[in-house]
Amino acid sequence: MKILVCISKAPDTTTKISFTDNNTKFNEDKVQFIVNPYDEWYALVRGLELKEKAGGTVTTITVGGADHDPIIRKALAIGADGAVRVNADAGDAYFTAKQIAEYAKDKGFDLILTGKETINYNGAQVGGMIAELLGQPYVSIASKLEVEGQTATLERDIQGGVEVVEGPLPMVVSCAKGMAEQRIPNMRGIMAARTKQLEVIEPAEVKSLTETVSFTLPPEKGSVKLIDPDNMDELVELLHNEAKVI
Repeated sequence: MKILVCISKAPDTTTKISFTDNNTKFNEDKVQFIVNPYDEWYALVRGLELKEKAGGTVTTITVGGADHDPIIRKALAIGADGAVRVNADAGDAYFTAKQIAEYAKDKGFDLILTGKETINYNGAQVGGMIAELLGQPYVSIASKLEVEGQTATLERDIQGGVEVVEGPLPMVVSCAKGMAEQRIPNMRGIMAARTKQLEVIEPAEVKSLTETVSFTLPPEKGSVKLIDPDNMDELVELLHNEAKVI
């Protein structure tokens, strides 16, 4: 089985967010970056599990500059066989999806896996766009994935239950919690990652369809009012007249 896993970098969850260029660009100064957790924990690890079960290869693909190389090396240390980096700023979701689709269109991948979204933009758009550009089936936010021959069976958590989906390969899948368990790279994997192939390719000519107008931080949390537990009348009055929730 030939599997392509899309990975991207994201700020560590403890990062203090700020913006530059008149609030149109994320400030990366002194930020610790990690592999986007949905890409790493679920898409990449499930891809490796399928390879270990049925044989084949797992290749990662990333759209970004040389500053992405450390997170790509981590994916290689976890077990990916090779990696591709499209040498371009990621731009918007369409630009990213188009670059990945252009690379994958003639490579014969059975599965293309993405995380359900990135934790920095939460767009959840790239997987669906890749599928559309390649003319392949797409299953989003899958929590389980099994492959038998040329048929994939997936589960998705839905309102009040679980949806089971079946479809033919090749297929694009976005992966959510439940798909796999996190793997920690061991020393052998870290050493092996140094010699694994990281192929850098130039981007296709693609125009972004959207642009960022501005970013804003959420408002700071307001002060907290503490009410004596014996004073229920005051609590009800505040909830009704001030908070307006009852």
